Amino acid sequence: MRVKYLFVSAAVALASLTACQSNSGGSDAEMDKFIDNLMGEMTLHEKIGQLNLPVTGEIVTGQAKSSDVAEKIKKGEVGGLFNLKGVEKIREVQRVAVEESRLKIPLIFGMDVIHGYETVFPIPLALSCSWDMAAIEKSAQIAAKEASADGICWTFSPMVDICRDARWGRMSEGSGEDPFLGSAIAKAMVKGYQGDNLQDSTTIMACVKHFALYGAPEAGRDYNTVDMSRIAMYNYYFSPYKAAVEAGVGSAMSSFNVVDGIPATANKWLMTDVLRNQWGFDGFVVTDYTAISEMIDHGMGDLQQVSALALKAGIDMDMVADGFIGTLEKSLQEGKITEEDIDKACRRILEAKYKLGLFENPYKYCNVDRPKNDIFTAENRAAARDIAAETFVLLKNEGNLLPLQRKGRIALIGPLADTKANMPGTWSVAAVSERYKSLYEGMKDAVGDKGEVLYAKGCNLCYDATLEANATMFGREMRDPRSPQQLTAEALGVAQRADVIVFAGGESSEFSGESSSRSNIDLPDAQLDLLKALKKTGKPIVMLNFAGRSTVMNWENDNLPAILQVWFGGSEAADAICDVLFGDKVPSGKLTTSFPKAVGQLPLYYNYLNTGRPAGKWFSKYRSNYLDVDNEPLYPFGYGLSYTTFTYGDLTLSSDVMEPSATITATVKVTNTGNYDAAEVVQLYIRDMVGSISRPVKELKGFERIFLKKGESRDVTFEINADLLKFYNSSLEYVCEPGEFRVMVGCDSKNVQTKTFTLKE
Repeated sequence: MRVKYLFVSAAVALASLTACQSNSGGSDAEMDKFIDNLMGEMTLHEKIGQLNLPVTGEIVTGQAKSSDVAEKIKKGEVGGLFNLKGVEKIREVQRVAVEESRLKIPLIFGMDVIHGYETVFPIPLALSCSWDMAAIEKSAQIAAKEASADGICWTFSPMVDICRDARWGRMSEGSGEDPFLGSAIAKAMVKGYQGDNLQDSTTIMACVKHFALYGAPEAGRDYNTVDMSRIAMYNYYFSPYKAAVEAGVGSAMSSFNVVDGIPATANKWLMTDVLRNQWGFDGFVVTDYTAISEMIDHGMGDLQQVSALALKAGIDMDMVADGFIGTLEKSLQEGKITEEDIDKACRRILEAKYKLGLFENPYKYCNVDRPKNDIFTAENRAAARDIAAETFVLLKNEGNLLPLQRKGRIALIGPLADTKANMPGTWSVAAVSERYKSLYEGMKDAVGDKGEVLYAKGCNLCYDATLEANATMFGREMRDPRSPQQLTAEALGVAQRADVIVFAGGESSEFSGESSSRSNIDLPDAQLDLLKALKKTGKPIVMLNFAGRSTVMNWENDNLPAILQVWFGGSEAADAICDVLFGDKVPSGKLTTSFPKAVGQLPLYYNYLNTGRPAGKWFSKYRSNYLDVDNEPLYPFGYGLSYTTFTYGDLTLSSDVMEPSATITATVKVTNTGNYDAAEVVQLYIRDMVGSISRPVKELKGFERIFLKKGESRDVTFEINADLLKFYNSSLEYVCEPGEFRVMVGCDSKNVQTKTFTLKE
């Protein structure tokens, strides 16, 4: 017998044993029987307790903080905890639950394991730029292995919100602007976290977020209003959430914003009609941090009213707001909710714990020997280093300045050059940054005794000390007390002694992320002034641009010979950057977010709808354009250079006519015509030329990441079927309409070859 504890009731204990014996692949009927028996023993207050998710206070991400957690656990008033780090701490808290509460129901422990645990992978936006689904899945699998070794069984990831407006700081946490790519990444992340069997102690339950539309706030301001047509929801924004559900994600998180004027957390159409009834989601829904109590400010009522609204809408677990535990009994007495509403939510929480194997062994994730063997291992770090190198995007390389040679004197200058804490990027709550390298340390190791690395900070992040303080929270502070003149003078002195300058600048890790919206996404003032001064030295400059969003880089593009977008590469960022900088690895990342020429272009995205007065390249009166800038991005979606060159042969279609039940193929030969073995991401776009509603000018419908040795060629073939051509029409029917379609294949969304076929009736 493997049961680790007994319930008070003998009947429940027997049911527990029966279920536990077949918990590794038992039927839904067995799970239902076990939970029926357990809920039969629970008081109303204990049922509501399962819906309560307080925070321990060790890592607080909002404005509230629950206290007296241990006493609440003993009273059966807590269903889970989050952001408690350390397997021994978690084991002790779990002991309180299973030995000191009446029914001994285990807790579920969650954490914001967003892009790795102590081995930190690149931020999600960067990961998406690899276009490597196997690597992305592996990053989640390693994150799950490390987190589970430290007691965590539930992660608040993946975040799959589509974002078309770079002012929004949480662009860093998502996969960019495209629903097709975002859907593929959502599936890869869920598979990585959950594996094939949640009974495996190295897997954890995923939580898709933020449902829904959180990435489209007005003015790019976090938590702000979202107002969107349902056609846009279904055709663009819903796809990655639905993909996560199809991949079997165990839980979902509600978003802060309104949907059709109703906060998502109280939106029954969203949480029940769409998520459960249309998509068949059978997991549980947790709110975001204090989302229930925040509905008071939305004007939806007092805490009791909004808590009842959330429960009726389909919310199962209340994160931190104390709305469910504090008000549902009163609402039940007043007839505002039913006991059936409470039972549904309670059952879903218990089912999650059952699926995780916590009833069979509540200490399943509490093996105190695992951390030293599974966390921050050499193997995990090597994987993170390799994956990080795939995410960097080469934006410019005039005169093949890159890769650099390991010789002479290299000046490393900039505010991000010698900071360990800013390497992992935002939402790396389990990171141990003192164990990571700064770029300066990594570069010295990479060059060794073959050359000399000179260093100067050169400037602060920006001139405004208050702005910098707000952008370097949570231990990322790095402000230098010296004057701008002193910092610049030191940098110029170092630059004059060097053969080449490597500038490490852009955003600090907390300049993007939650509550880090920006109205100006240019390079901060102090850094731009420094770059202009460095340019006057006449020395070649390589810019390493750290960022959690697409940024405006007009001056940099016009004046610097080489720009490498390095995002935030995680715990192994320093070594990974040097791998690419010195040519040990070839950059292969492709942008998943369009880079604007001006913030006024936002929102900016490649798959837009044409107007009746489409713009040309230059300003023309009475066309859909700006007076002061053209409509094109500085760098388009899908863009990214390499140290080698790739030549695309002629695009061919297997047929120019397609039957609705058949398929055709698009084929192009790609040849590595340069001097480096390297990877290329070949991209397929399709345009529906005539539809019952206006259709985008192009949509990503396929991609393949291939590796070619120098001189090697490969035929890349995409299969096109009716499913790729479907969309939601004005009646929200998912349809494929006959007519003409344009097929485009190329190295990015702008540089493509085009062929046409007709879909028959």
